[in-house]
Amino acid sequence: MAIKYPLEYELTPTSIDTGRHWVTLSIKNIGTQDLTGLDINVNSLDAYSVSVLGTGSYVSILKPDESRELPFQVSANRTGSLYVTMDGWQDGERFHWESPGIPVTVGAEVAELVSLFAMTEPYSIVGERVRCEATIRGLSQSEGLKLEFWADTPGGEFEELAIVETKALTPGEEATYSAEVTPDEEGLYTVYAYLYDGVRRIGREVEYVYVREA
Repeated sequence: MAIKYPLEYELTPTSIDTGRHWVTLSIKNIGTQDLTGLDINVNSLDAYSVSVLGTGSYVSILKPDESRELPFQVSANRTGSLYVTMDGWQDGERFHWESPGIPVTVGAEVAELVSLFAMTEPYSIVGERVRCEATIRGLSQSEGLKLEFWADTPGGEFEELAIVETKALTPGEEATYSAEVTPDEEGLYTVYAYLYDGVRRIGREVEYVYVREA
């Protein structure tokens, strides 16, 4: 089980087929104080991939060393990530607790979009090109996929940066592809990479680029 004080937690199973399924959140209070009035939720980092159905769970008290198992129903379309949030009381004060992302594998994907990274300093300059790199890893034999790069500009436009036909990948093989954006205004640019197997989206990553005047 993973640990983020004051909780030990685990979500099972983390490998499911497409469709609706029940998953179980196991939590244990590893702290020294009672946790009370707990509003507990499992949330999605990408509802297109895995969405959580229904409402959360309420636990009136979780004493030190006490454990609970809570069921949640999810609807799975493709591999994605979930995370757990908890709001309640600890030692007479309100507290908020949140887990890191928990990967959930859905079905048998041919590849995964591992990362998207903008090759830039903390701030980019208006008019200077920014190179964005996406890395794909093969999970089973594939015959080539489609990778799209898009940018959401500070002015609200959604710009296509590049559409790439990837090479065939063997299991465990990685390949990196890139696209460039030349910012023409100050503000926050949000860069997206989408990986498609035919018409089915099997990967999505987001990167942020902060742009200022020279």
